[in-house]
Amino acid sequence: MSDIIHDPDLQNKARRATEILSENLHFVANEPSLAFYRIQEHVRKSVPPMIEKRIQVQKLQKDLQGHYYDVEYALGAVNSIKNSEKSLNNIQEQLKSALFLSQQIKYEHTRRNNTKKDSMYKRLSAHLTTTLDLPELPEAIRDTANRVESMMQSARHSNIY
Repeated sequence: MSDIIHDPDLQNKARRATEILSENLHFVANEPSLAFYRIQEHVRKSVPPMIEKRIQVQKLQKDLQGHYYDVEYALGAVNSIKNSEKSLNNIQEQLKSALFLSQQIKYEHTRRNNTKKDSMYKRLSAHLTTTLDLPELPEAIRDTANRVESMMQSARHSNIY
């Protein structure tokens, strides 16, 4: 048995095994404090970036909520425009009617002004031509009435301008 103890290779292996065993016992004995150290180290490294990301996510959530309200408001506006189609068509029809009536009023006004511009000589010549049955006379009366009318108009224009 003394041969086994004096074997240097065996002694190295035994010493090494006892060192490993001692190291493992030391590790197992100190494992909870090492675990807490590792946890503390992990928290110290990872929590600040996580807090920063959380703040960014909250800001993005707030911005997204604002955009959501904007889109909801715009959608409501579009729907109200769709609902106002009947009113807009009614307004369009009333505008068409108003334009038509305006054109009629302008036409009547122009027609009345044209009738007022006809001189009494033209009206007289028209009246005489219908009442008299002289074939040469109506042409002569019209010609005279036209001359008198043109003289009256040139006199009016020279007084106006």
